Amino acid sequence: MSIKFLAEDDRPREKFLLKGRKSLSDSELLAIIMGSGNKDETAIELSRKILSSVNNNWHQLSLLSVEDLMKFKGIGRVKAISIVTALEIGRRRNNQGIVDKPVISNSNDAYHILKEHLSDLRTEEFWAVFLNQSNKIVHISKLTEGGINQSIVDIRILFKVALDHFSTGIIIAHNHPSGNLKPSKEDLHITKKINEAGSFLNIQLLDHLILIQDSYLSFADEGLL
Repeated sequence: MSIKFLAEDDRPREKFLLKGRKSLSDSELLAIIMGSGNKDETAIELSRKILSSVNNNWHQLSLLSVEDLMKFKGIGRVKAISIVTALEIGRRRNNQGIVDKPVISNSNDAYHILKEHLSDLRTEEFWAVFLNQSNKIVHISKLTEGGINQSIVDIRILFKVALDHFSTGIIIAHNHPSGNLKPSKEDLHITKKINEAGSFLNIQLLDHLILIQDSYLSFADEGLL
């Protein structure tokens, strides 16, 4: 019996979307992996039976082989491999440490993050570093690339990316292939507009860097924000 024939309140995929992954029981999570049960049992009922056989313990379930799982009616080789694979992903995740995100404390920190992307280019590119409340980097993105002397950014796209990553702070940056660190009128204008938009959305523009091959200018350090 396929999950789609179950009552809507019992459909684990729909419950996942409506209430989130933490709302699902162990049997509902396993049912999503399997996708379907057998002619006598729903996916959730079969999941309960499988979990019950290992005392509802994921560690014990991970010890079962493909052949062990195939002893349950409705579990073929493909479903068994899917279950073993999901459990192996969980094991590997558990063995990996949490990646420590870099912290931006000043313009020099930002420069060293961005110079590998911007210092040696022949055309202008516009990048942004998105930060959380602890000033840890949550995302880095190139937003535009242009000609020899200009790269205009769409402010709507900039803040959409910020909202998508739950950022509370932004550092923007672009390069000057000419080697001139002096901000142009357009640089000053776009910085002002981004600063104003960020204030409205409660997302702070922390700095704007202009990079050349071996140096940079910080709008925050120069009092231009």
